[in-house]
Amino acid sequence: MDLIFRNVRIDDTQPLMDVAVNRGTIIAIEPRIAASAKHEIQGNGKVLIPGFVEGHLHLEKANLMQRRANRSGTLQEAIAVTAELKPTLTRADILQRATQVLRALVQSGSTHVRAHAEFDPAQGFTGLDVVLELREKLRHIIDIQVVAFPQEGILKLPGMREMMTEAMERGADVVGGIPYNDLSPLEHIDFVFDLAKRYGKDIDLHQDFADNADNMTVEYLARKTLDEGYQGRVCVGHLTSLGALEPERQAPIIRLLRDAQISVMCLPATDLHLGARGDRHNVRRALTPVRALRDGGVNVCLATNNIRNAFTPFGTGDLLDIAQLALPACHLGGADDQATVLAMLTGNPAKALGLNNHGLAPGKDADLVLLDCLAVSDIILDLPTRLMVFKRGNLVATSQCQRSIVF
Repeated sequence: MDLIFRNVRIDDTQPLMDVAVNRGTIIAIEPRIAASAKHEIQGNGKVLIPGFVEGHLHLEKANLMQRRANRSGTLQEAIAVTAELKPTLTRADILQRATQVLRALVQSGSTHVRAHAEFDPAQGFTGLDVVLELREKLRHIIDIQVVAFPQEGILKLPGMREMMTEAMERGADVVGGIPYNDLSPLEHIDFVFDLAKRYGKDIDLHQDFADNADNMTVEYLARKTLDEGYQGRVCVGHLTSLGALEPERQAPIIRLLRDAQISVMCLPATDLHLGARGDRHNVRRALTPVRALRDGGVNVCLATNNIRNAFTPFGTGDLLDIAQLALPACHLGGADDQATVLAMLTGNPAKALGLNNHGLAPGKDADLVLLDCLAVSDIILDLPTRLMVFKRGNLVATSQCQRSIVF
């Protein structure tokens, strides 16, 4: 065996365990593994968990806040500011900022990320190409799924249909979309499905991002998913409009999402910042209804979305910060609710991204994080130091040195 973790906590209801790894795969989890290994790590009761999965992030737009700020804090100005900046972003610039963010993700325990990389006639494929390059360069450190994301729409921009196809030819892993920012949201969804089916790819949409429930298309999306046999292959981010519906209208949509096996990415940092800007009193939270979705059988995840730019002028890349924000924002602070939050950073987004080898069990990839806490139930509250981060059994980050990541 290559590696054994001794006396680690993987479940608060079970005794301390040993976890054995060989050739990047977990091969045994037992109270006492008698065999020896090349390397052994004494856990002393510390918690060992599977790596965090960042399910929705924009790498090429991160850390742009100082160049041009969003003064009003509105979504409209965020889109306008970013549109002005994008043609000025060079390959070297995007590479430097995206790498900086990926370092932060790995240091905080993320072993997978789905990155929405945008392109359009004004900026070309520079951002997409950089993220594709980093996917290959850093695959021994972090797995990157690349979404072909048309931020400015598809139908309303000349040449975007062809650019979407070209993005898939260049190697994008997932077909992205943003129906609410196009001439016809339904035709936009249809185009995305046609392209995804042509290339055999999954779908990830920015969906129904508004304070009210006007012009929602998620019902159409869910029925389309069922009609096309795409259950379990569609994710949506934001979905804030769903939270504006009264329960009797919300419930049947949640059942549709469950039946279509559509995963929902709640993005609290961005959505709390941008949402309900027009409210003058009793300001709404403007979030997707996490608890109702969870209780309705929908696969719900927490993700970052943006870091220090016009859409979200803060953030560190640490998913535990997002989880702690979600506790009060999504009413997840009750004891029973807290117990469901960790999965929204690990197993749930792994399911959404189709990561069949993710998890803390024999036969799964040894993508693991050793935390400086003694109970799994304390993780979200304590924000513990990530002592060690492993990618397929290889140490890629430690807490001793912020520059210990090997890229």
